[in-house]
Amino acid sequence: MSCKCQMKFSLDEDIVKYAKECTENEYPESYLISVLHKVQNRYGYLSEIHLDEVAHLLQVPTANVYGVATFYHYFKLKPRGKFSISVCLGTACFVKGADSVLDAFKNELGIELGETSSDCIFSLESTRCIGVCAMAPVVTINDRVYSNVVPAQVPAIIHEVKENMQVEA
Repeated sequence: MSCKCQMKFSLDEDIVKYAKECTENEYPESYLISVLHKVQNRYGYLSEIHLDEVAHLLQVPTANVYGVATFYHYFKLKPRGKFSISVCLGTACFVKGADSVLDAFKNELGIELGETSSDCIFSLESTRCIGVCAMAPVVTINDRVYSNVVPAQVPAIIHEVKENMQVEA
């Protein structure tokens, strides 16, 4: 005798519906990444509750869901700031001082790589080559590219982003 009770989900109804539709297809577990993308796009990250719910919906072990979420760099397991700062540490950027630029962001924001500032405005991460090596060292903040960045520019960059955020509000 199997349990027929209904689980109440914290995921939005459209995501639950999509995941349930995926289970009607052959190899429903193959839709795991697609469902995780939808969840992260909606909530900005994948919480433990999200991972458990996706596992339940797709009828796959939670360990498998967690394994996929932690394997792919794209997925975030912690809430992210409104602005994602990514310092390129590819060869060209590193040779031109990207490590010092990264240290300047860490000091200015008071956070380490993978963390979010206490005001939830900035998240700090690194990347390997975004393809504009001639402009090294490069920093991206969301979709904006900052080129030839030196550590002394970091406070002004952060200030500029905060100023633009207030103007848009």
